[in-house]
Parts: sequence; structure tokens; C-alpha cells
Amino acid sequence: MEKSSAPPEPQVPTATIPDDVDNRWVDEDTPPDGGYGWVCVAACFTVNCFTWGTVSAYGIYLSHYLDERVFPEASAWDYAFIGGFNFSIAMVVAPFVTILTRKFGMHKMMLCGTTLQCAGYISGSFATRIWQLHLSQGVLIGAGIGCLFIPSLPVLSQWFVRRRSLANGISGAGSGIGGAAFAWGSEAIIQRFSIGWALRITGLIALVAQLGAIAVIRDRNHVIRPPQLGFDLTLLRRYEVILLLAWAFTSMLGYAVLLFSFSDFALSIGLSRAQATDMIGLLNLGTAVGRPIIGVLSDRWSRIDTAGALTLLCGVSCFAFWVPSTSYGLTAFFVILGGAIFGVFWMTIGPLCVEIAGIKDLQSLLSLSWATVVVPLTVSEGLALKLRRPGSSKAYLYTQIFTGLAYTVASGFMFQLRRVKRRQMRNQSS
Repeated sequence: MEKSSAPPEPQVPTATIPDDVDNRWVDEDTPPDGGYGWVCVAACFTVNCFTWGTVSAYGIYLSHYLDERVFPEASAWDYAFIGGFNFSIAMVVAPFVTILTRKFGMHKMMLCGTTLQCAGYISGSFATRIWQLHLSQGVLIGAGIGCLFIPSLPVLSQWFVRRRSLANGISGAGSGIGGAAFAWGSEAIIQRFSIGWALRITGLIALVAQLGAIAVIRDRNHVIRPPQLGFDLTLLRRYEVILLLAWAFTSMLGYAVLLFSFSDFALSIGLSRAQATDMIGLLNLGTAVGRPIIGVLSDRWSRIDTAGALTLLCGVSCFAFWVPSTSYGLTAFFVILGGAIFGVFWMTIGPLCVEIAGIKDLQSLLSLSWATVVVPLTVSEGLALKLRRPGSSKAYLYTQIFTGLAYTVASGFMFQLRRVKRRQMRNQSS
């Protein structure tokens, strides 16, 4: 057959790792603890910023939905489901995303995710009924976040060992930076324009930023060759896995309440709308500052000990600072402290799964973790709003007690996991 003399079609440029600089890291069997891994840290930071960061600002929308009765047929429970869906749908799709990532690759799944996320925000801005908001601002955005976050989460654990928690902490700080920016930014847009325009602008900004992150992020699956199973139920035969999942379930009962309730709580104690917005912004600034610090502590100390101590601190601080809070100053102190520690699950689950199951089974245990937290993330904010006593001087008292107890009980599971791991280490050394 005669060869065509036509020039070859131009190729679409794609982001690659320079052959003479960073491929030396990719070909190594052991994680380099740096190199191109820091580029991946920046990419994961961006993913967190424009996924969980945007979701963290839902408290702003929630307070407007509740205060202005934007959808007259909707109850407080209906609005709570939207924020819950952002998390729970992301977790529901996690096993399927893990399998599809194995088949089609990380980048295609993340492109699918950023498209779904943008579509959710844009379509949500035109919703006229509450069920339409459930599907758009709830389900579509949740599915998009799942397709973005799940493939990217194991990446940093593949690039780092000694600095694994630090890398994950810096990455996790992205959700705090994004949450603060979108909290104050969304409120400003709502005040100047409308809720619809706040949703549209958020969706478009997130789309552009995520495309940049997708272009540069790289995994090391071809070196590690993880099985990437949707579910590996054999892991459930291990007692330490059960303890880890029990900790995840109970701590998430408190987490969603704290993430979404502060704006409405601030209004309930007589603070202004601007001060209520400050609470969401300060909560996320605490996240941005606290998570890298916790990452350093986890690398120098025990990751299991760190997770257990911080989970207990979450519960104690709810009783010590949130229950008596009736002023701007004490509430602001509590949300800054809380921002640093309340999301301990998200910051530590990756490194903890590596310690419990090993790097090869990381994604399989993560899939079990995502499935475990679906129910608490879906229902906890609804329960919190049901426990409110509108009109009372302590409208959120029962909600505060519920949240503090959830974290306190969760810390017990983590301390038991600590005992089990130490006993295993002693048996191995003897």
C-alpha cells in the first residue's frame, strides 16, 4: 500500500513529565518523597480547593434557603439533604469510580468529574423546585466531586513516605482556602446579584481550575500496580479494619453538622448575616492553617495517636466552647479551632489506610471507608436540624450535645485501634 504524502495531523499538546527531569522519579520502585510529587501536591491542593472548598460554602446557601424560604414547599430536612448529598453521593460512586479509573485512567475520570460538577452548579442556578435542587446542587455536584477526589486521593501516598502526612496536610489545606474564599465570595455575590449567579460563577471558576490540575497530576500505578478493587470484602475479616471503619462512621456523624450549621447557628444567637458568614469563612481558614500542622505532627508522631487525640479534642471542644457560646468572640474562637481539627478524617484517612492495609490495598480500603460514611454524611445535618429548638435561647443545644458525643465515641474506636496495633508490633518483635 502506498504511503500518504500528507503531513501528519498536529497533536493536541498534553502535560507530560519532562524526560530529563522527573521520569527518574517515576521509574523508581520507592516513592521519592519529593520531586514531581510536589507538583502533584499542588494539583491535589487545587482539587480540594474547588471540590470540598466549594461544598464547605454550602452553609451560606443553607442559611439563605432557610431564612428566605426560597422554595416554599421545602422543609429544613429537604435543604439539609442537599449538603449531605454532596458528600454521600461522592462516597456512593467511589467504588465504581475506582473500577472505572482502573479501566479508563485517572485523567478521563477526573475530566468527567469536573464536567458533572460544573453542570450541577449551572443547572442548580435555574432550579425552581426543591427536587431540581436535590438533583443539581446535590446529586450532580456530589457525583462530580467523587469522580475528581477519589482518583486523586491515593496519588500523594504513592509519591511520599516520610513526608506522607505533610503532603496530605498541605493538600487538605486546599479545602480550607477554597471554603473561606467561596464562603465570603458567595455571600458577596448573593448580596449583590442573586443565589443563581453565585452558583453559576462558582461552577465556571471550578471548571477552569480543575482542568489545570488534571493537566499536571500523575499517579505511580504503573510502578505500584495496585489491584484497584471496588470492594475487597476480605479486608473486613481484620479487626483493625473494623475499628477504623467504626471511627469513620461515628466521627462523620459530627462532621457534617459542624460544616453546615454554623451560619444558621450564628443567626440563632443574634449575630448579623455578615457575622454569620464570617463563621463559615473562619472555619475554613482554621482548616487551611491547621491541616499542614497536623500533617507535620502525624509524620513525627504516630498517625493513629494523632487521629485519636484530635478526634477526642473535637468532642471535648464541642462541650467546652460550642455549648456555652453566645457571642461573636467565643463562636469565632471555636470555629477557628474546629476548622483545624474537625476534618481529621479527611486529612488522615489516606495515611491511616496505608498503615492498616499497606500501599497495594490502599484504594480497596478507601472504597470501604467511603461506603461506610455514606449514611452519616447523608442524614447527620438533617438530624441536626430536627434537634433544633427554634425560638429557644439555646436552639442548638441538643445538636451540640449530639455532635460532641459523636466525636467522643469515635475517639474510643481509634484508641482501641492504637492498642491493637501496638499489640501486633510487640508480637512481631518477640
